[in-house]
Amino acid sequence: MEPSKPQAEIKDYAGGWITERSGTEVPGFLKLAFVVIAAGSLSYFFLYMYGEVNHADRGALVRQLNAATEASGVLMYLVAAMIIVFGVIVIAFALRKSH
Repeated sequence: MEPSKPQAEIKDYAGGWITERSGTEVPGFLKLAFVVIAAGSLSYFFLYMYGEVNHADRGALVRQLNAATEASGVLMYLVAAMIIVFGVIVIAFALRKSH
């Protein structure tokens, strides 16, 4: 008779749609995906903070709208700071060693 291997505990999430073996690590590509998505979101925010003002067709309309509504630069940078803080927390959570 063969000695029986200890079975790893399998956890169910979302009503059985997601399962994982206890003690497994997050794959490296997924950790990299967190970093890439956070950086992409932040760069998108900075590129289009005031809209698509350099677009050939609608750029003039966007500039007129910005002039009429007076966007708050302080608010925009506050939102960017919150994106950075959230991104750092998510990346730190993703890259830490699981227990």
